Amino acid sequence: MAEKKIVVKGMSCGHCAGTVTKTLETTEGIRNVKVNLATGEVTYEEVSPVDAATIKDKITKAGYEVAG
Repeated sequence: MAEKKIVVKGMSCGHCAGTVTKTLETTEGIRNVKVNLATGEVTYEEVSPVDAATIKDKITKAGYEVAG
């Protein structure tokens, strides 16, 4: 299992963090999502390979932006 980190822009409250958490936790191969609202950092464990484009697409569809 590899821990990964991304930065998500546009989160401003607990509801935002919950939306991003739920979006990633419902993605096959991802678990233990943790969101830091202050920094925008989202960490998660990748238990099986997940394409970065898939993660970016899901977060974009949820209304947020992946930095970088």
